[in-house]
Amino acid sequence: MESLTGDERLTLKTGAFGAVFLVSNAEPGMLSLVRESFAASGALGEASGVVKEALTNGPLPQLPRDSALEVEATVLPALRRAVEILRAKSPADVEAYRSVVLAAADQVAKAHRGVSGSEAAVIDKIRDALAGPA
Repeated sequence: MESLTGDERLTLKTGAFGAVFLVSNAEPGMLSLVRESFAASGALGEASGVVKEALTNGPLPQLPRDSALEVEATVLPALRRAVEILRAKSPADVEAYRSVVLAAADQVAKAHRGVSGSEAAVIDKIRDALAGPA
């Protein structure tokens, strides 16, 4: 296993935190955002090894704030790239990263009155991005 560079760790973090952000923005609401943040932090905190190191160290990712489409255009490629990075440097952690990100996205969606249609659609996009190239 090769260690990850700072940029690679930031890519993993951008994908993971961005996925959570996308799901929480699918159904806006201030109170739910707080609940969702707590739900996601629990899932992200359950990571281990290289994935935990990438998600818990270093700066927080800077996500675009202008539109959901811009966030999606940043986050989905970051998720794909994160899987490529892990495949190349730490193949044993690919599945761990996928499951942590999907668990966090799922917990965020369920934190506020169950999973809505818009949240489910975003989770499907996240799952597709994590699947890597077809």
